[in-house]
Amino acid sequence: MEAPADGVLIGEAVVLETRPAAFASRMLAGLLDLVVLGVLAVAGLIALDALASDATAPALSIVLLALLLVGVPTTVETLSRGRSLGKLAVGTRVVRDDGGPVRFRQAFVRALVGVVEIWLTFGSIALIVSLCNAKGKRAGDYLAGTYVLRVRGGPGLAPLPPVPPQLVAWVRTADVARLPDGLALAARQFLGRAAGMAPASRARVGTDLAARVERFVAPGPPWGTPPEPFLTAVLTERREREHGAALRATHVQHEVADRVSRLPFGVPDPRR
Repeated sequence: MEAPADGVLIGEAVVLETRPAAFASRMLAGLLDLVVLGVLAVAGLIALDALASDATAPALSIVLLALLLVGVPTTVETLSRGRSLGKLAVGTRVVRDDGGPVRFRQAFVRALVGVVEIWLTFGSIALIVSLCNAKGKRAGDYLAGTYVLRVRGGPGLAPLPPVPPQLVAWVRTADVARLPDGLALAARQFLGRAAGMAPASRARVGTDLAARVERFVAPGPPWGTPPEPFLTAVLTERREREHGAALRATHVQHEVADRVSRLPFGVPDPRR
């Protein structure tokens, strides 16, 4: 049995929702990314004007354009697991069709196709294609096998409890970064709804999810760890690490913007 287009299928044919991002969210994220890209473009042009000679200027201009349109988006999406600054701000993320994090290949294909469907056609192709499918995919998403997922703003879930004390030492050193986003979302929603499930179903679904999550966690949990404490520990630690990484990325972006704003010709600070 296949999972529907808007969900992740877990044990007992239970489908947990993974909502595609709304068109307005994708547009807002794109505009925010465009502002950041504009700042980088201005900084690049200033550096090009200062360093390039008449003979090297054309070639360096092409390199700069390729870096801005393909290199920067590919690098950002690969390193941030699908979250640019704009997507981070509006609560969306690019994921693979199976819910896993994007890799270099998917990010590169999206950026490369975006040169045509976004930049050369002023976004008209991307707009038309995204309005013709339920997941809002543009052409680059079809070729890369990705879509933009809504990671916050949906129905509220109870906050995750703290990591069980007996699992703190283990989870702090465990590798949880490989856990696919779709599977993490399924586990998160299960924990939020477990209290209302029938005991037998709760036990079976929890065991199934724990077994699937454990394949992406190294080393595994201590022997005999129950499914729900294990899932809680993994998701809580993953959330804390991603939150810390997001704060560091935002700090770096602000530092870059501050430095660019101090360059000659009065480049404006995009936060003002």
